Parts: sequence; C-alpha cells; structure tokens
Amino acid sequence: MNYLSVENLSKSFGERVLFENISFGINKGQKVALVAKNGTGKTSLLKILTGKDGSNSGEVVFHKDVHVGFLDQNPDFGSAETIIEAVLNSNNPVIQAIKTYEEALQDPNNAQKMEEGLAQMDTHKAWDYELKIKQILSKLRVDDLEKRIDTLSGGQKKRVALAKVLIDEPDFLILDEPTNHLDLDMIEWLENYLSASQLTLLMVTHDRYFLDRICTEIIELDRQTLFRFKGNYEYYLEKKAELTQQAASEVEKAQNLMRKELDWVRRQPKARGTKAKYRLDAFDELKKKANSGVYQKEANMGVKMSRMGKKILEIENLHKSYGDLKMVENFSYVFQRRERIGIVGQNGVGKSTFLNLLTGKIQPDSGEITKGETIVYGYYTQEGIKLPEDKRVIEVVQEIAEEIELDKGQKLSPAQLLERFLFDRDKQYNYVSTLSGGERRRLYLLTVLVQNPNFLILDEPTNDLDLLTLNVLEEFLADFGGCLIIVTHDRYFMDKLVDHLFVFEGEGFIRDFNGKYREYREFKHLQELEKEKEKKESKQGKQKEEKSTKKTADDNQKRKLSYKEQREYEGLEQEIEQLEEKKDELTEKLNSGTLDHEKLQKTSQKLGEIIDLIDSKTERWLELAEFI
Repeated sequence: MNYLSVENLSKSFGERVLFENISFGINKGQKVALVAKNGTGKTSLLKILTGKDGSNSGEVVFHKDVHVGFLDQNPDFGSAETIIEAVLNSNNPVIQAIKTYEEALQDPNNAQKMEEGLAQMDTHKAWDYELKIKQILSKLRVDDLEKRIDTLSGGQKKRVALAKVLIDEPDFLILDEPTNHLDLDMIEWLENYLSASQLTLLMVTHDRYFLDRICTEIIELDRQTLFRFKGNYEYYLEKKAELTQQAASEVEKAQNLMRKELDWVRRQPKARGTKAKYRLDAFDELKKKANSGVYQKEANMGVKMSRMGKKILEIENLHKSYGDLKMVENFSYVFQRRERIGIVGQNGVGKSTFLNLLTGKIQPDSGEITKGETIVYGYYTQEGIKLPEDKRVIEVVQEIAEEIELDKGQKLSPAQLLERFLFDRDKQYNYVSTLSGGERRRLYLLTVLVQNPNFLILDEPTNDLDLLTLNVLEEFLADFGGCLIIVTHDRYFMDKLVDHLFVFEGEGFIRDFNGKYREYREFKHLQELEKEKEKKESKQGKQKEEKSTKKTADDNQKRKLSYKEQREYEGLEQEIEQLEEKKDELTEKLNSGTLDHEKLQKTSQKLGEIIDLIDSKTERWLELAEFI
C-alpha cells in the first residue's frame, strides 16, 4: 500500500531554489532516510510533508486512512501545561482511556471517576498499553510527569516529544534528527525499538550507525534534485562513490571540450548567424557543467595549530559536587600529546561539568587542574553557539582575524577560508539569521578552529551537521596534532576518532576505559551477561533453598504421625524386643550341638527369617521415629 506520494514538488525562497520538481513515494513498511547537505532543504521538505509549510508547486498526498506522526526539531505541545498532558494528548481511544484512568488516580476519593476509569481501561484493553507507555517514558528518562512544559530544557522537550510520538503509535512516522539530545543508552534502545517495529518511517539523521541499522532505503537531496538508493548506508556509500567518480569524469571531459568550444566562440564575428546558435546554446550548457565542480568541492580545515610544550594538562584528586549530587569524585589524570578521549555517560552525570572544570569556567571544590603554558583551548559547546544575527557570515570571521595562517605556511583571507568550509561567495554575504541549524554550527566550528587551538574540546559537535561536513571534520580531527576530547552521542564519529574513554558512571565515579566505544559496549554487554548469570544462579540457589525448606516443612506436615501410626510405633518396639529374644533363643539352639541334621537345617532357616523380620520392623520403627 502506498502511504505517501510526492509529485513534482518545488520550493524556493526568492531566487534561492531548494528543490525543483522532485517526486517520490513511500510504501507501507519502508524505512527511508533523507540525507542532504545543510541548507539544501531537508527540514523544509519535512515541513511541507507535514503541512507546517507550503510548496511553490507540486502535490503531497497521504493515504486517507494513514495516521502520521511527526517529531519536529522544535516541538510544539499546544495547550498542554505538564508532561503528562503533553504525552497523553492524543485522539487514540486507548490513550484517552489511560488519560481518564490517570486522572482518576489523582482524585482517589472520587469513586465514580475511578469506576469510569477502570471501565474504560477494561473496555479498550489498555492495561498492557499503559505498561508500554511506562516503558517508553522510563527508557527516555521522562519522569516527574507533573512537571510543567515551560520549565523544561530544549533537550528535555525533545525527549518528551519523542515519547509522545512513539506512544501515539502512528502508521507513518516522520522523524527530524531523533537522536539529538539522547544519550547513548537511549539511542541504542530507540534503534532496537524502531528496527523491531512495523512502523513505516521517514527520517533525517546524521547518526550513521542509526541510519545503517534501521533504514532500508536512502533518498538524497542534491543539486535541487532527488536521488534514490535502495539499501542501507553502506550501500549508499558504495553507489555514491561510483556516481562521484562518474561525475568527476564527466566534468573533466566537459572542461577539455570547453577549451575547444571557448576557442571557437572567441573566433566568431559579432553578428552570429543562426546556423551557429545551436553551438552557442550547447556552449552555455557545457560551461555550466564544466564549472560546476559539484563533486570537487569539499571543506578543507587545515588551520594551523599552536605550538605545544611538554606539559599538557594534569588533574589531581579532583572533586566537584552540587549539594548531595556528586559530579566528579577523586579523579586524577595526566594528559599526554595527541590524547584522543571520548566522554560517555547518561545525561546529568557530570560530563559538561567536567569540561567546564577543565576550561576554568567553574572551580572545583577541591583538587588541582594544572594547564601547560603553551596550551590553547578550542572549546566547542552547545551553549557557545551565539552568533550575531545581524552580521553577515564573512563579518563573523573578519572580527576574529583578517588573515588566517594554515598548517603549511599558507595564508588565507576570511573569504577563502569560508569557501573551504563550504560557504560559497554568495552564502558569505548572507546574514547569520538566514542560516540553517547545520550551517550555524559549521560557522561556529570555524570560529573555534580559526583561533589555532592545540587542545580541542568538542561538546556534541555533530548535531545537525550533514554527512559531508562530518566526513571532512573527521578527516581534520584524525590529522589534528593536538589533544582532543569529544562528548558526542554519535557512536560512528567517536569510534573513528578516540583511543580511550572517560566513562561517567554516576556518583562522581569516572572509569578510564582503554578502548573504543564499540569495545566498551562489548565490555558492558559481557558485564551485564555476567551479572545476569550471577543473578540467575543466586535466584536458582535461593529457589532451591526455599524449595528444600518448603519440602522439609511439607514433609514434616505430611508425615506427622496419625493415631494409627502412633499405635504402630509403640507396637513395633514390643515386637522387635520379642523378635530379638526369639533370635537369641534360636542362636543358642544352633550353638548347643544337640540338634540333628534335619532340625539344624530348619532352625537355621527360621533364624534367617527372624533376622529379616527384625531388619524390616527396625527400619519401619526408625522411619516413624523421625516424626516423634
């Protein structure tokens, strides 16, 4: 079944064309990723699909029975004042039943309301669904459901919006950067959740592991046109490389042919005949293609690094708390040259606090941080993205430096450097207020790097960056000669760049793990399996002990002597005593030597029977004696 059909869609802002006459469709069960460079229209396309914006031309048609859910980068919760109101704000009858029940729980003295809530839960079979809601909220760490929406941070709002759209269970889910503001555990849970679900999915994401493991198809918006790749991210890279090579070859051929055409055009008289018009038209197309440089253009971030001395950064017995909340507890570390450290941990366990301690933005409660004299920090942080809206892009860079020195002695003007960061000449004179989220981050990153740091601290640098910029940034950081600390939820990015990890495990404890993130996850997985095994063995041992105790108690209760058994027990004592006397009597006769052969044989046989009888009755007596 076709869920979405897009026909000849176009969108532009004045002379700036984002895309033109693009068409595609998405069928039930497909999981599709949309990729594109920053500023080329990804978010605009999603807004058109969800009716939040209009197009210049074209048509968007959803199947009439399809329920669509949309996760926006900047979620709007309407009139909802609290988290619980936002999460349960849905027309889904099951969710409405749960909402009624939750409201009844807040008013326990209203018996009628509680009865109505219970009835609706039973009618819609909502008990299992309520459990699922609690699981989603728990995994995304959305708690304190009575908390007001207007008190939440941007990241908390994004998690609430994600929880809402998953709880609502739409047929077709559209996600704009779903992994932003999620920690690594949340991302991996969401990855597993979406992979296992039957949802039809269209999403924009820069998380390449996430994209590779969930999506079965990729559509790319490039040069105002849509390209489709049937496969995951790995397949997309293979096909993209082939297209790039083919396009580069075509551009080279066009450039060679253009030289010949250019010579011909220059030799033409001013009054050109109509016979040559076709060549002039062809020349114009050829010129456009030869000068496109579409696949040649890439960001080059080879800015010069400040000289680094022997002493880098030393941390000794560092402590930092906020009241009873420990952020860093007794942590020591000595940084070496070219350290490449990834920082991981749940939200709120002290990662940003640690970075602010290193850079002197906040002071420790105790301990020392000693920075080498030659160390120059470059600190990219989410809070630092405060670019002047009323300035042009080139003015932002000019305020930092009129000339930029590169690592190989070259010098560039701000305009030349901006081109290396994929800001063409037209874009350089745009106001910052017109930039997309990814373009803003790219510009801010440039302002950090242009100051020639030798100790880079990057706090979530990958948010909203396109795949091309991410690849270029990774290449630059791989060649960066200084120290590097990265806080990121992008596992792909981290695995490519870091050698070991600082793992924030809570209560101020920081584990120094020697290995990449994927190795840490394997380590954690083995730990969890071991804990599960110990827990299982402990549970089995406890159950066995309880079973044994219960069995003994049951047996005791079961074997408690009845009146008849009590009489039997008392009678056995007398019987055994009499049998013992009979045995002695027979034994004495056998030993007397007065019996003939026939009597001797009979007496011996009788003695054997008596002994067997004594054994059986003694065994029975002992069995009954245990319960006296």
